[in-house]
Amino acid sequence: MKVGLIGTGLMGGPIALRLLEGGLDVVAYNRTATKLQPLEDRGVAIASSVKDAIASCDCTILMLADAPAIENTVLSADIRPHWRGRAAIQMGTIGPRESQAIRDKIVAVGGEYMEAPVLGSIPQVKSGTLQIMVGGTGEQLQRWEKVLAPLGEAMLIGEVGAAAAVKLALNQLIASLTAAFGLSLSFIQRQGADVEIFMKILRDSALYAPTFDKKLQRMVDGNYADPNFPTKHLLKDTNLFINEAIASQLNVAGLSGVQEIIAQAITNLDLGDLDYSALVESIRNPI
Repeated sequence: MKVGLIGTGLMGGPIALRLLEGGLDVVAYNRTATKLQPLEDRGVAIASSVKDAIASCDCTILMLADAPAIENTVLSADIRPHWRGRAAIQMGTIGPRESQAIRDKIVAVGGEYMEAPVLGSIPQVKSGTLQIMVGGTGEQLQRWEKVLAPLGEAMLIGEVGAAAAVKLALNQLIASLTAAFGLSLSFIQRQGADVEIFMKILRDSALYAPTFDKKLQRMVDGNYADPNFPTKHLLKDTNLFINEAIASQLNVAGLSGVQEIIAQAITNLDLGDLDYSALVESIRNPI
């Protein structure tokens, strides 16, 4: 089976290599050609265009930044007809309604669409332990399971849109938990309390979440380099969640404050490209 991959950024590149290691023929395309050279050096075939990537493969994974990027890259008037008889597996984080709209456009020209966003980052890609949430049908999951298998465990959530919703719900927790922990940590530091004693009590309580220890040292050291998930992507996903939650008539007042903290970390402190735990600097340096 030949698998295309469009978008070889932070996650797309490692995914291409993992699929190759899993015995699949991989054809990659990226608008920034320099990002393709390391993949080509490892044996990934390189498509000369989006059309070439789609037409030459049984299915094509989309790992683009957001829904507008998907629209512009693979759904323009000259590209859309090339989806006839081909399948798209959308693995980025987009909104449920956005995913459904993309499905409708691909299906309308005779193509197939399945969403498969993931929980996990680069280490989980490399170890093949991503949690993959599938929106589509059971038949689709069965048909494309061998494509997803090298990456991790695939779970059918429901129809298109359902998996996108679960992914946003999980990323909302990333934002909320990180902001809550960052505030508590910063507070006890300002009060002169011992961080290790605080963490011991926290770890032994029902309040503990493993992500706290994963981000503790970064927050203590102020070292946010080499991110697996940058702050700007967390803001994008938080904005998406808020829009979708409001459309579902939910109160998002609590998350709106977190959204503001993340936005300030990017706008005022220029931390958008660093690890999302950098949002704690916005808490420590209110403007």
